[in-house]
Amino acid sequence: MNRLSNKKILLVEDEVDVVDMLTLQLRKAGGFLVSVAHDGAEALKKARAELPALVVLDLMLPRMSGLEVCKVLKTESSTRHIPIIMLTAKAEEVDRIVGLEFGADDYVTKPFSPREMLLRIKAILRRGEPNESENLTRGAIMIDSARHQVFVSNKRINLTAVEFKLLSMLMQRPGRVQARDRLLNEVWGYESAIDTRTVDTHVRRLREKLGKAASAIETVRGFGYRLRE
Repeated sequence: MNRLSNKKILLVEDEVDVVDMLTLQLRKAGGFLVSVAHDGAEALKKARAELPALVVLDLMLPRMSGLEVCKVLKTESSTRHIPIIMLTAKAEEVDRIVGLEFGADDYVTKPFSPREMLLRIKAILRRGEPNESENLTRGAIMIDSARHQVFVSNKRINLTAVEFKLLSMLMQRPGRVQARDRLLNEVWGYESAIDTRTVDTHVRRLREKLGKAASAIETVRGFGYRLRE
């Protein structure tokens, strides 16, 4: 049996047609259980009670915006680990970037292919933990993989699951340039480059959290990133 089968997906969307289309695809082609919320307040209630494997979250919602929902879920200890894929309109680029900075794992722009959404969900759910099982130190940055913790100059910093995986990939290969396409594949699980801005946004957010150690991550223009040796 597919190890992703019977995992619960919380679909937060107020458009009936989109709900029906995605619910059918997720249940029939993906083998997922689907829970639906039609507004932001209901989404928070269900996420807290059900602790789904992943949340598909529309930004434009009644009662409470998707951005507010994302921010709350990523700050509460019981839900911060839940991956979030945002649904956005093409004109919502600023909100999309803010959502990624709040900790959302990815976004899909409307209109979208149900098959693409299914592939993205499966890729995120298949993400494994970093291969390193022991502490990994590079300069002032230290990763405790077993405890899933990161320290800068012996002070713990809080990273999202994506930021942790991204930093781990860079630290495991110091001095080696990591192409955006490769990072998309290894951190997000995508087979091909869907949108490299996802990588850039997460690197920017990661640098902010690293503070004085941010310079350890070097941009290689037109290609990707590397951790300075």
